[in-house]
Amino acid sequence: MTPTSTKSKTRALVAAMATTALLAGCNAGAGTSPSPSPSPAPSDGAAAPGDAGATSDGSSSTSDVASGSDETVRVGLVAEPASLDFTTTDGAAIPQLLLDNVYETLVTVDVTSGELVSALAQEWEVSDDNLTYTFTLKDGVKFSDGADFTAEDAKFSLERVKSDAWTTSLKTQMDVVDSVEAKDDTTLVVTLTQPSNRFLYSLSTRIGAMFDTEGVDDLAGSPIGTGPYTFGSWDRGSKITLERYADYHGDAPYFANVEMLYFKDANALNNAMLTDAIDVVSTVQAPESLAEFEGGDYQIIEGTTNGEIVLSMNQMEGKPLADKKLRQAVRSAIDHQMLMDTCWAGRGTLIGTMDPPTDPWYEDRTGDYPYDLEKAKTLIKEAGAEGQELRLRIPTLPYAVACGTVVESMLEDAGLAVTVDELEFPAAWLETVFTNKDFDMSIVAHVEPRDMANVFGSPDYYTTYGTDAIQALFEAADTGTEEEQVTKMKEAGALISEDAAADFLFLLPNLMVADPDITGLPTNAIKESFDLSDLGRG
Repeated sequence: MTPTSTKSKTRALVAAMATTALLAGCNAGAGTSPSPSPSPAPSDGAAAPGDAGATSDGSSSTSDVASGSDETVRVGLVAEPASLDFTTTDGAAIPQLLLDNVYETLVTVDVTSGELVSALAQEWEVSDDNLTYTFTLKDGVKFSDGADFTAEDAKFSLERVKSDAWTTSLKTQMDVVDSVEAKDDTTLVVTLTQPSNRFLYSLSTRIGAMFDTEGVDDLAGSPIGTGPYTFGSWDRGSKITLERYADYHGDAPYFANVEMLYFKDANALNNAMLTDAIDVVSTVQAPESLAEFEGGDYQIIEGTTNGEIVLSMNQMEGKPLADKKLRQAVRSAIDHQMLMDTCWAGRGTLIGTMDPPTDPWYEDRTGDYPYDLEKAKTLIKEAGAEGQELRLRIPTLPYAVACGTVVESMLEDAGLAVTVDELEFPAAWLETVFTNKDFDMSIVAHVEPRDMANVFGSPDYYTTYGTDAIQALFEAADTGTEEEQVTKMKEAGALISEDAAADFLFLLPNLMVADPDITGLPTNAIKESFDLSDLGRG
């Protein structure tokens, strides 16, 4: 598409919306994919030398996908969804399974380049005042129930996020939308109440999922989308099966079926790979066990993620950690390098902030609270909290269990009395910690991309921070220029760190093990979904 003055203005705006390494497709308002440019990544973000299927840009080859087969690929995971409805149920496991596979969005993130590119919208334009987005939708797209995908469905989907039908906290990202209009079957116009740097990027996440107007009666059990796969079956506690969608509008995925097999134990997950019960370990849950696969007939993928492991601290009035000095003591009492070495075999990245290094506003804030046991003891004494009892309530996920015992030991060395409670994940943890806020501390990886404002922008969120000062910074970042966005987000990251709103243990690595001939595995996990249509066998 030929750039115009409006689209030239869009170039800067879209770059700001993608915020980070996520620049807009075509950089001129259109969703067509440009020549890829590398996204900033940490030094360990490339494919491990000698990994089978790796290409020069660090992604796995997908050249064999288009040919298709009647094969089934078996993927091992740990966190099974509590439901298939991410409009009413929190948790990253649902979009990991369904987004880009069953449901599609108007725009999506290219995992190789890190750019925003077209999905169901083949192009888009933004008005000079940055308030109006005009999307040209792909024609000939059908939902898995046979209905045509039109602008009316897109309008329905976006407006539904703002309705009572959506109950998860992420829905607030759509508050900036003033109106949605279906001009015709392939033209959608979205008008905002104010400029928003986050808006377009947010459409690549679960809140941008496109639903059939007649297909939302049973989202928890029978999802209907336009993606390359359809929902097949769910053997609860064991397996979810997806089936290739015969009428998919794009290139057919290589694998006819995908079995997502869920394991509660890291050793069971590894054993399944070692005994050929699965083809892919989606996320290695015992990094020290990688030695079992090294030198064998396996490929090992190691990259980075958006998964900040957060030690949250409940700051509600009347709670012990409402005292900033006590929160600062907690941060000072943790030797983060030793913790990462102990509970995750030293694999990961120390960040000290709610940002991965792939964000343009990332700043290494590990120096804000270096390990200092004597300082921690002094702060605890100043807070009058010697021997203070704290409940560390963690989900039954391998990283949380492994790191929880280390945090417990370090805080007790500083003079606190810590009780660790393991809560079944997702149901018990979501109810007790996330919803009821019945905890003092918790540990969970926040894997949603660009989520600093979501996690720390509201006192009603389980992290209980959301001060007036931080909300003002997030507002200024969202409505300002690209440069102002970066500046204000850096200020927000600094304030969150300095206030000890939480502690940031480390950034999870992307560790995958697979059969040597599996292709299309992502080096970096930088989006909510695991795009199964990329997988092939070569």
